[in-house]
Amino acid sequence: MTYDAVMFDLDGTLADTLADILAGTNHTLSELGRPTIDVDRCRQLVGKGAEFLVSGALGPRAANNVAKGLKLFRAYYAEHGLDYVRAYKGIPQLLDQLAQRRITMAILSNKPEPAVHQVVSHLFGENHFRLARGQRFEPGAPPLKPHPGGAIAIADEIGIPPDRWLYVGDTQVDMQTANAAGMFAVGVLWGFRDEAELREGGAGVIIRKPLELMKLIDGAIV
Repeated sequence: MTYDAVMFDLDGTLADTLADILAGTNHTLSELGRPTIDVDRCRQLVGKGAEFLVSGALGPRAANNVAKGLKLFRAYYAEHGLDYVRAYKGIPQLLDQLAQRRITMAILSNKPEPAVHQVVSHLFGENHFRLARGQRFEPGAPPLKPHPGGAIAIADEIGIPPDRWLYVGDTQVDMQTANAAGMFAVGVLWGFRDEAELREGGAGVIIRKPLELMKLIDGAIV
């Protein structure tokens, strides 16, 4: 199969954002008088949107504080979301090679869309990506992943059918999104989750280093 386009997740796939997310989460918990969490717990909560993250970090006994926690987290992250963020090793080179091949690139994240653009602009500039989408709050916006609506909407807007896309991500949510959208699911092992979760989510291929994606595009990995 020949692929014309690649859709990426952001956190844990293109960018290591975990330290900033952990700092924002623990700031929120401290402000609400709750115990902080460690990096392993944060890693397991990332990927399903900020509400899931804050709710999981607070725990069931503090469920009534989720709305306040979300407000605190988003305000902190808007100011500090770039404090520690970095691109994963090999990602800038991968993006350059995809651009040289004229492979269309896009991003679909469960991160709020302004934060997506903030991270992408800081690390990569946005010229690589035809579209970079995150959580949107206007009426009619697609639901969060693993619902496939966001991925399908990007494919439709760009004009490349879903079966011509690779979807690259680091979580079960990403693999489920790819399969539900009719895209080929590529799981990565440098992110926030392990191989077992990716395979359980339906990964078609697992890669260990970013430039291995080029082998898949060239047909060397099947």
